[in-house]
Amino acid sequence: MKGNIAIRADGLSKRYRLGTSQHRHDSFRDLLADVVDSLFHRRPTEAPARESFWALKDATFEISRGENVGIIGLNGAGKSTLLKILSRITEPTAGSARIDGRVGALLEVGTGFHPELTGRENVLLYGAILGMRQQEIAGKFDAIVDFAELREFIDTPVKRYSSGMYVRLAFAVAAHLEPEILLLDEVLAVGDIIFQRKCMEFAKRLQQRNATILFVSHNMFSIKTMCRRVIYLKKGVVQFDGPTDKGIELYEKECRLSAVPWAKDNPDDWPIVVTDVALFDDAGVAKTVFDHGERVNVRLCYEAKQPVSTPNFIVAFMRSDGVACCNFSSEVDGVIKDRISGKGVIEFQTPPLKLVSEHYTLHIMVREKGFQRLLCAQVGTSFHVRHQLFDTHFGVYHEPAQWRWESGQALDPHAAASVSMMPEGRITPRGSAEPPASRIVQSGEK
Repeated sequence: MKGNIAIRADGLSKRYRLGTSQHRHDSFRDLLADVVDSLFHRRPTEAPARESFWALKDATFEISRGENVGIIGLNGAGKSTLLKILSRITEPTAGSARIDGRVGALLEVGTGFHPELTGRENVLLYGAILGMRQQEIAGKFDAIVDFAELREFIDTPVKRYSSGMYVRLAFAVAAHLEPEILLLDEVLAVGDIIFQRKCMEFAKRLQQRNATILFVSHNMFSIKTMCRRVIYLKKGVVQFDGPTDKGIELYEKECRLSAVPWAKDNPDDWPIVVTDVALFDDAGVAKTVFDHGERVNVRLCYEAKQPVSTPNFIVAFMRSDGVACCNFSSEVDGVIKDRISGKGVIEFQTPPLKLVSEHYTLHIMVREKGFQRLLCAQVGTSFHVRHQLFDTHFGVYHEPAQWRWESGQALDPHAAASVSMMPEGRITPRGSAEPPASRIVQSGEK
């Protein structure tokens, strides 16, 4: 393999059999986990094989040293399967992958850990899976535990850990592996803010050392921040391999009206679904770019597959980094429908937009009355807000303020209660007919 290539995949494919009664192990670690599991659980009688499906099909690509590549796609696209093959957790059904460098992997919660073993035992097991020698693990054990901040729980079976504790321990092991190639699978969605920051700082340090990073995430803001290239998977097949912006554009088109990533229920079981969503200005013109201060008219088409009583339609505006900026609820706004069935349309108009310039996506939910049971949750369309403030450091929304500027004397900060606003927006002391010798500076004025 060429010296500058860290990963080369040639026709990588993975087929899984559904309902098989045979226990085929794709790797030694699968066999080891199965043996350990059999010590604690009686194996149930399984149904005979029914069918198979390709989780990954003919994936071919090269990744250079020091390159950060995002792996994107909807749930079930094959992202995690690809990383499991590259990290040697599972073997491909067809094709091959060549990896030049020491690999560290932070995969989906629980991968590489056995729930019946303690944290201490799992550190030894997971370190060995990642390729660390026993002496190396022993020498770094205390540092790993301190980094994970789990010393008081290290001898507790990990089945009693929260998902965040799981990931912190796995991250600590991988961090001390000092990998040349790092595989990250949606770990930022599990940890708290402190963990996410620690993970990102670790990734940046690896970048500075010219490490190669493959990053799976549904958070497109994180993908944009870390990666200049993305590989976009759809139903196990590579649909696009190239610049991040183009890949995200294709991904967002596929996301339209799909289930939100956090939805737990099977969409096939939803009693109601949104079939279309469109955005218009006040003139009825369809738009995807709105100016700050402009109203947005949202039209939702739905189909109730069975009668739904008092539905509460909720539309949230989500910023590109996953921050929920605002939401609108038909129930909160007093729009109550006793019962709906079949196809229908519901529309609403937002107040003048106060959001700063950014890219926003609609998340559409329907709940039972009182914000009870979730009936459906889908990703809607996206739009941009155009505004002179184009940096998220300005927060979520912006309103112009009115300022008082006193020259030649110090303004008493405790004298705020002695001023009031005049109708035309000027500030004047209470009881005074004329404003003081100060100037009102409007937002945007120089």
